[in-house]
Amino acid sequence: MKFKGFKDINQNIDKLAELFADPNNLKEYQDGFISKELLSGEEGEDGAVSKMYFKHGKRDMELIETITANKLPNSFEASYHHKHMDNTMKCTFTALDNNKTRYEYEFEYTRINWFMPKLIAILFPGMYRKQGEKWMNQFKEFAEKQ
Repeated sequence: MKFKGFKDINQNIDKLAELFADPNNLKEYQDGFISKELLSGEEGEDGAVSKMYFKHGKRDMELIETITANKLPNSFEASYHHKHMDNTMKCTFTALDNNKTRYEYEFEYTRINWFMPKLIAILFPGMYRKQGEKWMNQFKEFAEKQ
């Protein structure tokens, strides 16, 4: 399952990439984000592996992020592993002018191996898209306030 889209953000490409790259900002636009812990490699560099902690209601969730290609301010790619699913994220930033940047994103779920998420993906694939869209809208709002 794959979905992609874009947001035009009223922010300079360099500032936008700076905001995107700072893990301390994740709490500003990803609901439930608690923290990010570097497990190996250099933070923000290709090959870096981090554990990300989220809380959704009463449930805790942990993801393992592996940065596969950090070419900021132009692009960023990473893979995410959860015990029940894997996905990849590709982001591209293009300056439209000095104060406007197009943020293109693509999410692909490559493995879903638990009954409930798999059923949701089959019956309601839009739920996965809506969560991604929500975070992108929240990132846009956050970035434009900076």
